[in-house]
Amino acid sequence: MAPWRWFPPLLAVLLLGLWGLERGPGPGSMWRDESTTWQVAHRPAGQLPDLLGQVDAVHGLYYGVMHAVFAAFPLPGDAGGPGLWALRLPSVAGTALAAGGVAAAAHRLAGPRAALAAGTVYVLLPPVQMYGQEGRSYALVAAAVAWATYLMLRRWWAAYAVVLLAGCWLHGFAALALLAHGCCAWRARGWRWAAGAVAAGLLPLAVVGAGQAGRQLGWLGRPGWQDWAAYGVLAAAVLLLARGPGAAPPLVRVAVPLALLPPGLLMAVSLVHPWYVDRYVLYALVGLALLAGARPAGVRAARLRGWAPWPAAALLLVPAAVWSAWLRTPESRRDDVLAVAAVVRQEGRPGDAVLFLPSRRREWLLSSPRVYAGLRDVALAVAPAASHTLHGTELPPDRIRRALLDSARVVALLDPADQPLDPYPAEAVKRDTLAASFDRCSVTEVRGARVAVYARRGACG
Repeated sequence: MAPWRWFPPLLAVLLLGLWGLERGPGPGSMWRDESTTWQVAHRPAGQLPDLLGQVDAVHGLYYGVMHAVFAAFPLPGDAGGPGLWALRLPSVAGTALAAGGVAAAAHRLAGPRAALAAGTVYVLLPPVQMYGQEGRSYALVAAAVAWATYLMLRRWWAAYAVVLLAGCWLHGFAALALLAHGCCAWRARGWRWAAGAVAAGLLPLAVVGAGQAGRQLGWLGRPGWQDWAAYGVLAAAVLLLARGPGAAPPLVRVAVPLALLPPGLLMAVSLVHPWYVDRYVLYALVGLALLAGARPAGVRAARLRGWAPWPAAALLLVPAAVWSAWLRTPESRRDDVLAVAAVVRQEGRPGDAVLFLPSRRREWLLSSPRVYAGLRDVALAVAPAASHTLHGTELPPDRIRRALLDSARVVALLDPADQPLDPYPAEAVKRDTLAASFDRCSVTEVRGARVAVYARRGACG
């Protein structure tokens, strides 16, 4: 494939990614999972094994990558500004790499026109853009799967095994791509050896991940009707494209299983063990892009003459453009830890007590250390870094009560009002003590959170 043909999709994804590195005005926005990445990446390297045992070993390699990024480019201050750029640049690079892998696979299957079209389609898909400008592992996983697909087509089995194993260590559910590849490559002895090597290399992560599954995935429910409807739309689009011109049998055998098997299998498993989230199988869109790229490439230019194709293209591109713009706003995320920190900075006073209800919401301020340092964390027994934990360890309930009663003013970080309350004794003591001995002076609603200021009885003014 001529080098110049790679340039348009790669340039497109870099521009789209750079546009999305900052969402919203001011210092930008960051959602809770990105905050976890930021915290782990800023810990000493020696703490990574302990943290992965508590946080999520399934993302282990990605946390190591991000630790190396921040070690190479140390940026002072809170997570906003330059720190946010560094957090998200690997995802921009990963999406660009994935676009290149899609283009390479499409070139191998259907020629240069399909390569250019498939790479461009991939970067224009809104879910791809979403995770191409977010500090999580999914864009890099998709890049590994895209290039593994190309290496499979070239029958470079050793490189295939290494790249796909790296993708699996970035996120364990990338192993489902191995099953999708097997649908077209299982007869090749080299693939069977490569698959065995990937499975063996993934075994330690699978053992650790299985032990963490209840804690890390316990918040998930079974797929809802929206999930099944979205999968139905995906399946319909894939099958229609597979029947269209330009959809040669080799391409169909590669792209259809890759697009449909990973999400379909994970949703089926989730009927028994709820593990499905669409971003866990983002890489399945590689299969969709391969088919979508081959379809226009196989249509003769004469068939595109006239005005008829343009309204149809507009019907697809206009909603996609609106969706793409919305993805680059804070409203596209369910919470915003930097917005929470901004409210605390505005409402808090030096020396105020800060209280997290529940304790895991400490993550909302840990990525803004300058804000956090100006407050007294009255429930904290051992700091996160000192305890080698993500959120630190808290005092027993009776000591939390005494510490609160010794405080004149408390800034409380709360879940939204419609969220269930944690039943643990320490959390109940926090709520009961505030209700019995303090007045609520103000409460500020932030996306996905509330920041309430309490003072002792009669002292709000």
